[in-house]
Amino acid sequence: MLQVTAVKENFENFVNGLKKRGIQNAEEQLNELIQLDDERKKTQQSLDDILANSNLLAKKIGQLYKEGKKEEADAAKAETGQLKEESKQLSEVLSSIENQLLDKLYSIPNIPNPLVPAGKSEADNEVVKLDDKNLPALYDGAKPHWDLITEYDIIDFDLGNKVTGAGFPFYKREGARMVRSLVNYFLDEAQQAGYMEVQPPILINEESGYGTGQLPDKEGQMYGITGTNLYLIPTAEVPITNIYRDVILDAGSLPVKNVGYTPCFRREAGSWGAHVRGLNRLHQFDKVEIVQIAHPDQSYEILDGMVAHVEHLVKSLGLPYRILRLCGGDLGFTSAITYDFEVYSAAQEKWLEVSSVSNFETYQANRLKLRFKDKDGKKVLAHTLNGSALAVPRILAALLENNQTEEGIRIPEVLRQYTGFDMIKRP
Repeated sequence: MLQVTAVKENFENFVNGLKKRGIQNAEEQLNELIQLDDERKKTQQSLDDILANSNLLAKKIGQLYKEGKKEEADAAKAETGQLKEESKQLSEVLSSIENQLLDKLYSIPNIPNPLVPAGKSEADNEVVKLDDKNLPALYDGAKPHWDLITEYDIIDFDLGNKVTGAGFPFYKREGARMVRSLVNYFLDEAQQAGYMEVQPPILINEESGYGTGQLPDKEGQMYGITGTNLYLIPTAEVPITNIYRDVILDAGSLPVKNVGYTPCFRREAGSWGAHVRGLNRLHQFDKVEIVQIAHPDQSYEILDGMVAHVEHLVKSLGLPYRILRLCGGDLGFTSAITYDFEVYSAAQEKWLEVSSVSNFETYQANRLKLRFKDKDGKKVLAHTLNGSALAVPRILAALLENNQTEEGIRIPEVLRQYTGFDMIKRP
């Protein structure tokens, strides 16, 4: 969430940043935020004054009784009772203001970095790199992956629909092996790049959801567990980043680099249609996530390194790709800047998003109370970053479509040591 002090010091920058996101009443929202913070401070000062007076009177009462001044002591005692009642009422008022302030902070998204282009939707995203030199020339009769998976009997949507529901496929035979191979390859590459692997829980509590910004913004997109305050994770970013909630790191330990593989769960409400057939959009999918906690002075250099890491993975699989810098209107709620990776799916003749790499600057860290001590011992908010490296389903869809031949589906060379086969053949 935003820092009120920073908003006050750079008001116009924050107004312009929110307007870049398409929030036209940005000035009104930020003024409400500042007003609530001013009320909080004023109320806190009044409460502090009353408590200070009450403490002075308490000391005075004992002395008056010792001096035999019972009448004065009784009067002072009555006054402390009145102050106690006033402090109770002010505490309730302060709590209400603090809750309103927190709700307001939760409702305002992050401010885009100046590099983020203006724009209203994905149509306005900026293509910063295009590598389409190896667009495949498919044979006559080539098929989209939803037909290939049936022909080769490697993924079963009907069985998933029977057991669970739409968007929960069964992977079988070479399909299951491909998922496991992709995950292992992505994890191995991340470890070689210096990331420490963790295996986090796939359930989070509300505190974790608020910490990384899934709550309250994306509550409708997550699966809640009835009778608990737990949710199935939408991405490994959430549990991995929350490792450092309420933690103070040493500056010398930065950057912290973690990678984790998890299944991910998203309701994807309202997103179904012909354009999201097959593996293009699922309720459950596998993903490897890279997360870094960084010094603010280094976070954009680190962001470039994370983008390069994802680019290496996509290139190594032989997939045509492009990198987009998201515009203000398409930027995620918590992100200051995001680069999306898309791979070209030849049979569908469309680009499929397979990764988002983002810098959240201090937005998540402020929610998480994630800080580090600088060289002077001052506690400073860290920057948090993450990226999909990579999400499996659309990568798999593109690999199946782009590598299909009349003899079978070729496996990229970098995966063969993991799959144990170089071709998926018809049963």
